Amino acid sequence: MLFDSDIIIWSLRDNDKAQTAIISDPEIAISAVTYIEVIRGLKNKERLQKWKSLISELHIRVFPLNETISAKAMFWSEEYTLSHGLELADALIAATANTHGLTLFTGNDKDYRYISGLKLKIFKE
Repeated sequence: MLFDSDIIIWSLRDNDKAQTAIISDPEIAISAVTYIEVIRGLKNKERLQKWKSLISELHIRVFPLNETISAKAMFWSEEYTLSHGLELADALIAATANTHGLTLFTGNDKDYRYISGLKLKIFKE
């Protein structure tokens, strides 16, 4: 399962439900975009170290962007940015999940529910 940035961020903010969701998934994965979004929200190097330790300890797979992901994100951006307000990061995260045949686990289903062919699992806080 590919975890969206929101769930990872809630977990780092000590949300028990988000932490449980992450710990209970033995094959947790994230997009490189999520990795970067998390870093952008960190306050100091101590938190950065905690984030890097979490990635290592939980064996979180980080999928880099590639040509296929970029092409899907470009297509979906053309299809959904004007009609639904699809954001760049969301297009890339969705394309990462879809390219790797993974379900996207998110608390922000409104950001993704209109994307054809994308499998979603909704996180309820």
